Amino acid sequence: MHIQESGEMYLETIYLLSQTKTIVRSIDVSEYMGFSKPSVSRAVGLLRDAELLEVDENGSLLLTPDGLEIAKKIYARHTILTTFLTSIGVDEKTAADDACKIEHHISDETFEAIKKHIEAKK
Repeated sequence: MHIQESGEMYLETIYLLSQTKTIVRSIDVSEYMGFSKPSVSRAVGLLRDAELLEVDENGSLLLTPDGLEIAKKIYARHTILTTFLTSIGVDEKTAADDACKIEHHISDETFEAIKKHIEAKK
């Protein structure tokens, strides 16, 4: 399944927020990402239509199994790319910002090579 970069970012954000909050709502996503409530509402609708997200009767955002898989994949890419960039001398903030841009476009082959490189250095 191909999903746009913005959709991946929303899924990753919901996943991250769910690690520290028992309930994740659209307002939480809006505040975390710095996006307007209407923008988040539109994205939530698209992700729900794609069956990557469910919204319960209380407005809680729940990742479906497919949504969770994508969110975990993007988050893993982010953390590994940040680690890689800092290991070659990029400062932490720049590394995290750049990893966020790269994580959505890097090929699986290149990502796996970077991941193996990082794991070999441990």
